[in-house]
Amino acid sequence: MDFGTLLSASIILFTGLAFGKLMTLFRLPNVTGYLLGGLIIGPSVLGILSVDSVETLGIISQVALAFIAFTIGLSFKRAYFKRVGWAPIVIAVFEATTAVLLVQISLLIAGFELPLAILLGAIAAATAPAVTIMVIEQYKAKGPVTDMLLSVVAVDDAIGIILFGFAATITQTLVNPNASTNVVLSLLNPFIDIIFALIIGIIVGLLMKYVLKIFTTRNSRLTALFAGVFLCTGLSITFGVSDLLANMTFGLVLTNISLEAQVMDEMTEYITPPIYMMFFVLSGAGLQLSIIPTVGLLGITYIVLRVVGKMLGAYLGARVMKTPVSVRKYLGPMLIPQAGVAIGLTTVAQQLLPTYAAEITAVVLVGTLIYEFIGPVITKISLHKAGETNAK
Repeated sequence: MDFGTLLSASIILFTGLAFGKLMTLFRLPNVTGYLLGGLIIGPSVLGILSVDSVETLGIISQVALAFIAFTIGLSFKRAYFKRVGWAPIVIAVFEATTAVLLVQISLLIAGFELPLAILLGAIAAATAPAVTIMVIEQYKAKGPVTDMLLSVVAVDDAIGIILFGFAATITQTLVNPNASTNVVLSLLNPFIDIIFALIIGIIVGLLMKYVLKIFTTRNSRLTALFAGVFLCTGLSITFGVSDLLANMTFGLVLTNISLEAQVMDEMTEYITPPIYMMFFVLSGAGLQLSIIPTVGLLGITYIVLRVVGKMLGAYLGARVMKTPVSVRKYLGPMLIPQAGVAIGLTTVAQQLLPTYAAEITAVVLVGTLIYEFIGPVITKISLHKAGETNAK
C-alpha cells in the first residue's frame, strides 16, 4: 500500500512504540520489537508499507547509523584508551579473522568454488553496532564487558573493510587472471579508504571545536550537531569511504579536544530515540521472508560458522590480552548482529562474481534476518550474566 512519506513515518513510529511496549511484557529488548513490528507491517507480511515507502525513507537509516557511529566515538576518551590499551584492536582482529577463515574453509570443504568461498567468507567479518548500542542504552549497561564491546564493534568496521579488500583482490585475480590489474594498488585500496575516512572525521572534529566556541546557545549547538554529522556523512559518501568510521573518528576527536563534547553527547541522547526507532522498524520492514528457502547448504554454513568464528575469535583474542574472565565468556555472543556494512559489501561482491550474485545476496540477507532478531536477545542475556545490567 502506498502512503505519503509523513503518513508512512507516523505508521512506523506508532508501530515502534506499540511493539517496543509489547516486548517489555516478555522482558525482551525494545529493538527486537521494532524489528518484529517492521517485519509485520512491511512488504513480506501485511504490506502496510510498500517497498517504495521503505526505500523513500531510507535516508532515516543513513542518519541513524551516522549518529550511532558518532555516539560510539564520543565514548572514546584518552583515559579510556590508557585503561584498555591494545585489547580492543587485538580482539577485533581475532574475532573478524577467525570468522572469515572458518566460513571460507567450511565452504571449501562443503564443495563450493574457491572465489565464492573467499568472497562470501570475507563478508562474515562485518558486525553491526546499531543493535548493540540500543540494548546497552536500554538497560544502562556499564562495566568491562560493555566497554570492550563498544570498542570492538567500533574497530570491527575498519578490519572488515580491510579483510574484504584483500578478498576482493584475490577473487578478481582468480576470476580474471589475465586482467591488467595493479595488485599492489588493489591491496592498498582498503587502507587508503580507511585513512581517507579518518581524515574526514578528524577535519570535521577540529572544525566543530571552533564552531562550538562561536555558537554557545543550546539551539545553535543542536543545529551544529546535525550540521557536523551530516557534513561528515556527506563527505564520506561523496568520496566513497566508510561514513561509520568517519563519524566515529569525528566523535573521538571532538570528545578529546573540546569540553563541550559532553553537551553534544547529552543532546544526542535526547534527539535520537525516534530516529533510532524508525531505523529499526524500517530495517524490519526491509527483511524478506520469501528468500529464506533459497539459501540451502551455502546459507546454513555461512550463518552457523560465522557465529562460531566470532565467538571463538573473541575468546582467543581476549585470552591473549588477558582480559577479565567476564570479557572472555560474554563478549563473543554479542558480536552476532550483522547488517549495513555487510549489505554494502554484498553489492561489491555481486559485481565481482555476477554468476553468484543471487546466492550471495540471499545468504547475506537471510543471515541479517536471523542475526538481527537473535542478536538483541543474546546481547541482553550476556550483559545480564556479566552482571552489567539490572535486567531480569
